[in-house]
Amino acid sequence: MLTLLIDGLAYGMLLFVLASGLSVTLGVMNFINLAHGAFAMAGGYFGVVLVNVLGVPFLLALPLAAIGTGLLGLVLERTLYVHVYARSHLDQVLFSIGLVFIAMAVVDYTQGSQQQFLRLPDFLRARIDLGGATIGAYRLLIIAVCGVLAGVLQFVLVRTGFGARLRAAVDDPVVARGLGINVGAIFAVTFAVGSGLAGLGGALGAEILGLDPSFPLKFMVYFLIVVTAGGTAGMIGPLLAAIMLGIADVGGKYYFPTFGGFVIYTLMIVLLVRRPNGLFAR
Repeated sequence: MLTLLIDGLAYGMLLFVLASGLSVTLGVMNFINLAHGAFAMAGGYFGVVLVNVLGVPFLLALPLAAIGTGLLGLVLERTLYVHVYARSHLDQVLFSIGLVFIAMAVVDYTQGSQQQFLRLPDFLRARIDLGGATIGAYRLLIIAVCGVLAGVLQFVLVRTGFGARLRAAVDDPVVARGLGINVGAIFAVTFAVGSGLAGLGGALGAEILGLDPSFPLKFMVYFLIVVTAGGTAGMIGPLLAAIMLGIADVGGKYYFPTFGGFVIYTLMIVLLVRRPNGLFAR
């Protein structure tokens, strides 16, 4: 039971890191970026190339994958996304879903269609005994990294001047510019950070989730569930939603293998019926 709980917690925390960038772009910037999973896929493949091909240590490859994906996001934001911010949500959906199919085609052409996994170092393959339950060191690392990221993101968005300027730039960009806020730079940095978080999640979770060209579509629904059920008031709601969904998904597939795939959607429906604006909506 404890093993299942830890596995579900690790899976939920991983979902949070993967979806946290979407929480920022959709929840804070009010931009529907359905191509978020493509950035996660890019980070995963960055990690695979760095570790499996170039022999870079795993713990060093994680920040490098995040930085590489963040820079990719910055370039695309300045060249493509900046032209879609003021467009309707339908235009944003069509634009970003088009990028998903382009990314899938590029990955299929350059990396092949077979599923790939990131090689873990021996110390992360170890098993640790916790109160009679055997837990993998890799899953404990995921829980630790995701917990730290959740705290840092919540603090930056809610308690810092950058978070206040970002919210002002989203609420009224004209007035924000009049107050001396560089709205373009704020959006560019925020989008790059969101992309980097997606890349970090993709590299961190490549061993659990696997990588193939269908990755963005396969996990798009999970990202949207975390953001929708968690709400946009901060990072605490998406974090709790991701943990609940992760534990429900792992437990449902273990105890109800035939119907386990429906558990996460049932929980989503219950959450949205009870809290339609998110867990901590104000």
